[in-house]
Amino acid sequence: MPPHHEDSNLKMASEVLLDHVPVGNVHRIRGELPPEEAAETYEEELRTFFQTEDVPQFDLILLGLGADGHTASLFPETPALEVRDRWVVANPVPRLNTTRITLTVPVINAARAVYFLVEGEDKAEAVREVLEGDADPRAYPAKLIQPPGEPEWMLDRFAASLLSEL
Repeated sequence: MPPHHEDSNLKMASEVLLDHVPVGNVHRIRGELPPEEAAETYEEELRTFFQTEDVPQFDLILLGLGADGHTASLFPETPALEVRDRWVVANPVPRLNTTRITLTVPVINAARAVYFLVEGEDKAEAVREVLEGDADPRAYPAKLIQPPGEPEWMLDRFAASLLSEL
């Protein structure tokens, strides 16, 4: 989808944050391209920017959490969860009848800082499972996000409502 589309994450991020703070570099996924082409184009752009063949190290990755335990576009039981040899992939999500572009788990886990921003009562069960549960990470992909040091979680009281410790 184009960056001005109502459902665009870039549009939302720009309106809420990026248009209001100085940010050195923003690399947008070209969602208007076919998924495989968008993933390849984005990975090429990142490889050019980072000038490395190793997994890149972002300074900061901001993530959300879906009620189903997904983060980025790493959805439960999807192929991208197993990818270790790419930075960016097109990830088919059958239950949404779409393909989403996502950074892979190794790229997210290499970041200097990872923050989860989560709000809403509909996310409370997923928050509890990711932070305190023992479910299979393929069912709750956010559990796969384990950068050096712990990710930071910023939760509203509704999202945190089922946690044993607040």
